[in-house]
Amino acid sequence: MAETRAPTAFAPEDDVPIAYMARTRAYYQAIGYEVPYRWAHHVGAPFQPLTKPLAQARIALITTAAPFDPDKGDQGPGAAYNGAAKFYQVYDGDTAQDHDLRISHIAYDRTHTTATDSGSWFPLPQLRRLARAGRIGELAPRFFGAPTNRSHRVTLDTDAPEILASCKADNVDAAVLVPNCPVCHQTVSLMARQLEAGGISTVVMGCAKDIVEHAAVPRFLFSDFPLGNSAGKPHDEASQALTLELALRVLERAPGPQTTVQSPLRWSDDPSWKRDYNNVATMSAEELARRRRDFDAQKDRARAVRDG
Repeated sequence: MAETRAPTAFAPEDDVPIAYMARTRAYYQAIGYEVPYRWAHHVGAPFQPLTKPLAQARIALITTAAPFDPDKGDQGPGAAYNGAAKFYQVYDGDTAQDHDLRISHIAYDRTHTTATDSGSWFPLPQLRRLARAGRIGELAPRFFGAPTNRSHRVTLDTDAPEILASCKADNVDAAVLVPNCPVCHQTVSLMARQLEAGGISTVVMGCAKDIVEHAAVPRFLFSDFPLGNSAGKPHDEASQALTLELALRVLERAPGPQTTVQSPLRWSDDPSWKRDYNNVATMSAEELARRRRDFDAQKDRARAVRDG
């Protein structure tokens, strides 16, 4: 919703975008990982203007969500982090069909998001609607799943080139990239840069402003929502429709690289939800030790999937 405070009133001190890089670094140090993760950082970005009006363009969708697999444990709403549900190779799907994609394999905001509506992270139905309405020329025949990879090298040398080649094979003009967790935001940012350098216009729809801007992308629609809601509020079709429309406007109208536009939508009038995500100041030593044990166990499960 739009600003409703009196024009002379200041916002609460914590009503600012969450500093995910700093908070994630502090969290992993608190559970015993001493070497801080190095987030991808660039000071410039490639930029490919749209080569045709959006109403004539073929649009691809790139997601970090995973196909549901009943053999991989709990992946339903509110499921704990599930390393077995991770995927390590690019996959694709038919955009003419419906798909059950879940986000249990990543670190979305499990306190403030229940993951009950895939429309908040996978806007395929909204893109179909816009294709029927003529807002976009057409959907590409395939969408693509991008592995959530902490390795910059694997993303840059393996996954991004594969998605670029597939988009070119599908004659894609532009791509909408939708991440979920902190590392997802880095992954799609690196992919957007490669797609743009390869001649495909891009827009990232995301909730982790610091990570995306640190990586430096061509175009970014920022929604100040809990992680897992990059495509709009759950069970709120108007929010999802507006969020995608705003992203498409950024795609059309960005004057140059590193254009960020913030959605006017608010998750809540009370910004206190921003205090919770991986905030070690609110966790006891016992809680931190439990989280370390759980994280190690999930790493082992994920490693078995990757190496199996």
